[in-house]
Amino acid sequence: MNIHEYQAKQIFAKYGVPTPRGIVANTADQAVRNASELGGNIWVVKAQIHAGGRGLGGGVKLARSIDEVGDLASQILGMTLVTHQTGPEGKLVQKVYIEEGADIVDELYLGVVLDRAKEMPVIMASTEGGMEIENVAHDNPEKIIKVAVDPAIGFQGFHGRELVFGLGITDPAEQKKFISFASKLYKLYMENDAEMIEINPLIKTGSGDFLALDGKMGFDDSALGRHPDIEDMRDISEEDADEREAGRYGLSYISLDGEIGCMVNGAGLAMGTMDTINYMGGTPANFLDVGGKANAETVAKGFEIILKNPKVKAIFVNIFGGIVRCDRIANGILEATKMVNVHVPVIVRLDGTNALEAAEILKNANIPNVIAATDLADGAAKAVAAAKGE
Repeated sequence: MNIHEYQAKQIFAKYGVPTPRGIVANTADQAVRNASELGGNIWVVKAQIHAGGRGLGGGVKLARSIDEVGDLASQILGMTLVTHQTGPEGKLVQKVYIEEGADIVDELYLGVVLDRAKEMPVIMASTEGGMEIENVAHDNPEKIIKVAVDPAIGFQGFHGRELVFGLGITDPAEQKKFISFASKLYKLYMENDAEMIEINPLIKTGSGDFLALDGKMGFDDSALGRHPDIEDMRDISEEDADEREAGRYGLSYISLDGEIGCMVNGAGLAMGTMDTINYMGGTPANFLDVGGKANAETVAKGFEIILKNPKVKAIFVNIFGGIVRCDRIANGILEATKMVNVHVPVIVRLDGTNALEAAEILKNANIPNVIAATDLADGAAKAVAAAKGE
């Protein structure tokens, strides 16, 4: 689950992570009142959506008067903001964050993510604040400092020293402030089951203080039961409607940009299926894991959700029957053809528990656009060919 910048900064405040003062607004009039309450003579009007790159997309503007705050808020509220993370369809801006101006001397990058290879959180820092970290990693990887923290010992002084030395922070007072900042961020990450925290930019002010000028956070959905206060921050309007609908049926679904719909059981097999489709020259349109409790209803719902995507030109059903029986999937495919207009070729590979029974069910149904596959490679190749109209 992701949250907005203003919500991330509310959590920062609980942990003593310094940020500029700001107030969220839903209307231009409210934005003007917020600016007046904050005081000062420079404010930043920030679009609140679940995506990065807002500044480059025109969603972050500097205002030098109260009237300009209102004008900019009017422009940003209601706009469809397109960034590299939203895709070409963009996101509707329904909130803006009015933040006081800051005395920026330097911009850094600081984040905490899980390194699955190391099986521990990694703190990433860079002197290239304000830049897209993906671009920095590609063009100047040596400018990213990565410090893994073993949860068994937690964040220690030597972790902090590795960060400040890597960033070239030489002033002892500034080193102490930065290490304290990073320590609080790590504690926040661990105590709230976060998956990712990113501050870009983290600024240094003229007085040598460090402030989180931005804040991006994602949390482990499976752990939200332990954090009802964070779950209350969920903004349904920012989430994909199809992904939410799939979740209600116990399906794990993520929309992608390709042409081949995927229906698979098990996240690992789903990833392998998508990789194989790519290897065969195709592009997956989604990740869809039907899980171990799939039945005819959930499979039919999976087809319905996949086929909502107009880009889908073929569907690859790849099931290895263990917990979920292949005959259930076969019956689900039949149900789908009754409930939904399955107008694209469906390539089916069923193996494992009750695979022979499933093959018989599909054979007897005599559905014209269902194509049998013998294994993963055969199914992926047939799905790519079908998507190309071959």
